[in-house]
Amino acid sequence: MPWRIMEAMDQKIQLIADWKARCFSIIDLSNKYHVSRPTVYKWVGRYEELGLDGLKEQSRAPLHNPHRTPEHIISLIVQEKLKNRSRGPKKVYAQLERHYPDIDVPSPSTIGEILKRHGLVHKRKRRFKVPPYTEPFKACEAPNTVWSADYKGQFYTWGAHICYPLTISDNYSRYLLACQGLAGPRYAQTRTVFEKVFKEYGLPDAIRVDNGTPFTGKCPGGLSRLSVWWIQLGITPERIDKGCPQQNGRHERMHRTLKEEAVDPFRCTMQEQQKHFDLFRMEYNNDRPHEALDQNAPNSYYRKSTKPYTEKRVKPEYDRGYIVRHVLHSGEITFRGTMYSITRLLTGEPIGLKEIADGQWKVFYSFHPLGILDERRKKLIK
Repeated sequence: MPWRIMEAMDQKIQLIADWKARCFSIIDLSNKYHVSRPTVYKWVGRYEELGLDGLKEQSRAPLHNPHRTPEHIISLIVQEKLKNRSRGPKKVYAQLERHYPDIDVPSPSTIGEILKRHGLVHKRKRRFKVPPYTEPFKACEAPNTVWSADYKGQFYTWGAHICYPLTISDNYSRYLLACQGLAGPRYAQTRTVFEKVFKEYGLPDAIRVDNGTPFTGKCPGGLSRLSVWWIQLGITPERIDKGCPQQNGRHERMHRTLKEEAVDPFRCTMQEQQKHFDLFRMEYNNDRPHEALDQNAPNSYYRKSTKPYTEKRVKPEYDRGYIVRHVLHSGEITFRGTMYSITRLLTGEPIGLKEIADGQWKVFYSFHPLGILDERRKKLIK
C-alpha cells in the first residue's frame, strides 16, 4: 500500500484539531509539525478570525506598490490602443506624450505589459528569415562582371492584368539586358527569361539580387532553385542586405526611369505593356545619355560575355582539404555518426566541409558557402 501524501492544507487542519483538543501546547504542536512557534500562532489566529478560509494560502503581493501605474493612466493607454490596434507600445507612448503632456506617461515596455494584461497584444508568428549574405561583393570593373536582377514593383494594367516586370542589367555599363512583364515572380518563368538572356549575351561572373523570391530562399546560404542553377553554371549569387536597396543603387535608379517612361500611364493589356517595355529598353541602351558614362549610351560600353551558356551542368569538385558528403533524399548529410539537415534542393549533390576550428566546419556547395557545421551543438549554423 503506498504512503499517503499529506498536503499542506491537511496538515494545517490537523494542527488546528490538535490545538482544539487541548492535548498539546504550542511548543508540542511546533515540535510535532516541524514549524516554528510564531507559525503555529499565525495559523491559530487566522483560524479564530476567518475559520477554515483563513488556513488557505494568501497572496504575497504587497498591499501598496508606489510604482504601480494609476488606473486613470491605464485607462488612457487602453483607449489609445483601441483607436488603432495596429499601433505598438512605442506609438501609444508617443501619442500619449503628445496629447497629455502634463501626465507622467509610463515607458513603452510598461505600456506593452499593460496592453498584454488587457489582451490587446497578440503573440507574433515565428517567421523563418533568409540567412544574411556575408561574402564581399565583386567589383564592377568590366562588362559582365556583375549583373543585377530584380522585379520592379507589380501593378495592374487597365485591363486588370497584374504585371511583374523582371529586369536584368549589367552593372558596369548600365546596359539593360531584359525587361520582361510576367504574371508573377515564379521560378519557371524567371528561369525562362534568364535562359534567353544567357543564350544571347553569355554568362556573368555574379548576379546581385535582393532577398525576395524566386532569387533567394530560407535554406542555408539563402539557396533557392534559381540560385542553385546559377551556381551550377559557375555564377556567384550575391545578395544585398535586407532593407538596403542602395547596395543595388544602379539598378534601382534604372527602375525609377522605367516607371516614368514605360509604366506611367499603364497600358490596357500585357502585350501592349510589353511593347512599351521593349521600346524603353531599346532607347535606354542605344540613345539615352547616361551621366555616369560621360553622357554616352550603355551600348558604347557593353560587350557580350566570353563565357557562353551551355545546357551541361558540371558537378562541383573540391580540393584535398575538404571532406565530401552527398545530400540524401531527406535533405540531410551524415557526418561522423550524426545527421545534419541541409536542404532538399541539393539532393544527390556533393557538398564540401572544410575544418576552420576544433569541431567547426565551413560547409560549401561548390564555391558557395552554406554555413558553419558545429559538432558540439550538432547543427548547421546558417
